[in-house]
Parts: sequence; C-alpha cells; structure tokens
Amino acid sequence: MNDRHHLVLKDIHIALDGVTLLALDAEVGPGEVLTVMGPSGSGKSTLLAYLAGFLSPAFAASGRALLDGQDLTRLPAEQRGIGLLFQDPLLFPHLSVAGNLRFGMPRATADRAERVEAALAQIGLPGFGKRDPATLSGGQKARVALMRLLLSAPRAVLLDEPFSKLDTALRHEMRELVFGRLRDAGLPSLLVTHDREDAEDAGGRIIALE
Repeated sequence: MNDRHHLVLKDIHIALDGVTLLALDAEVGPGEVLTVMGPSGSGKSTLLAYLAGFLSPAFAASGRALLDGQDLTRLPAEQRGIGLLFQDPLLFPHLSVAGNLRFGMPRATADRAERVEAALAQIGLPGFGKRDPATLSGGQKARVALMRLLLSAPRAVLLDEPFSKLDTALRHEMRELVFGRLRDAGLPSLLVTHDREDAEDAGGRIIALE
C-alpha cells in the first residue's frame, strides 16, 4: 500500500485571450476520483496540462495545486510526482511489454523482473512480458498502460478520457479496474470526460463545466 496522498486545488483560474475557460476550487482525498465534465473546448484537458506542468504559454493560468502540502505549480513537470493516463495507451513500440512496465519504475526498485511478472499477473496477463505491444488487443494495451502508471509510484493521477477509445463492452470492465486500483493505492485522481457513465463509475464528486 502506498502512502496516502491528498490533492488540493486552490483558486485555479485558466484563461485564453482574456476569456475565462474555467475557475476551480476542489479537494481530492486519498483514493478519491474528482470528475470534471464538459464538452470539447470547455478547458478540461487544459486543466490537466496546467496541473501536469506542460500548459501552452498561450494560456494564462493562476492558482495553486497542493499535493501533500507541496505547491506543484512551482515545480518542473518531472518533479511533480503525477501519473497520466490518456485516451491512447502510448506504449513504447520499441520495448516489450515488460520493457514498458520497467520504464516507469523508480531506478532504485529492487527485484524489477519479479515485480513485472507479479504486475502482469495482477492485470490478467501472466507471461506476456516478452510480447510486442503491437500484438496486444486494445483492452490489453490499456491494462499495461495502467500498470505502467502504477509502477511509476505517482502521488496523484490525471485521467484524460482514458476509456473513450475502448469498445463499449470493455469500458465498464476497464473503469472498474482503473478506479479500483487507484482506490487501493490511495491515489487522489482527477478525471476529465464528457461521458456521464465515466463519471458515475468513478463514484466521486462531479464538476460540470459550461
């Protein structure tokens, strides 16, 4: 079990060309998922970019994002301790499945090979370590991407419509897997989506943007 982390968003304000896209105050406790819903262009992904540290300079942003009391907005992206899960799994094509999982693991991690095998078993893919990611199904790729994120030991997680490209039959299964893992790990998470079912399965507070 990871340490229990806490994310506080204070007076977040993001604008483009002088027009406010969003204004937000929220707290996300350990294992909770805050959902921000809205149509395309409402500022959902812009919010994630600001929190992750790669917001385009075209936007004006202010406010504080406190993770365990530390202001993330003062840190470079690589020091923020935030995990990201996107619409696409973004697995590295030149690495095996095991190589993808090892990529995000802290360098000091002991028993890396054993941890990778255990992680694959946990997501129902035992023995898949040597496989080429190109041979995996969409659902298998999504599970590997989730486990790669968890093995990187983040302190908070940002989810950018991670279920939108999955077949309808897979979405509920993947939501259960993702949200269950985040709860078990005690990770505060922020989900942006336009899908009401995503928000309902997340089980947390929902903020609707204009």
